[in-house]
Amino acid sequence: MRRRQFIRMLGGAVAWPLAARGQQAPPPVIEILDSGSPDADGDRMRAYRKGLSETGYVEGQNVTVEYRWADGQNHQLPSMAADLVRRGANVIVTGGTPATLAAKAATSTIPIVFVL
Repeated sequence: MRRRQFIRMLGGAVAWPLAARGQQAPPPVIEILDSGSPDADGDRMRAYRKGLSETGYVEGQNVTVEYRWADGQNHQLPSMAADLVRRGANVIVTGGTPATLAAKAATSTIPIVFVL
């Protein structure tokens, strides 16, 4: 009888890490919506990534960051913002007034952080 209990306990101990790993929540998703281009905003994006890492967030490890650049085509921002909302972003970071207004029009529930 003791042998069976030991085997059951050992089997449960081995399965525990696998079960716990399978139930982890997905990393938060930060969506960046910008009216500019990645080339023009390179310094700001490097500073943003540095700030995230200083607070313990590493892109691709414990946070997902997705980028949307309008490249000066501001008429595309409303559809881009609507797509971010559909994808279930946890927060939207906007660069420029047009992007901020598009995000604001697309959602009233997802937090928007804007950089002017």
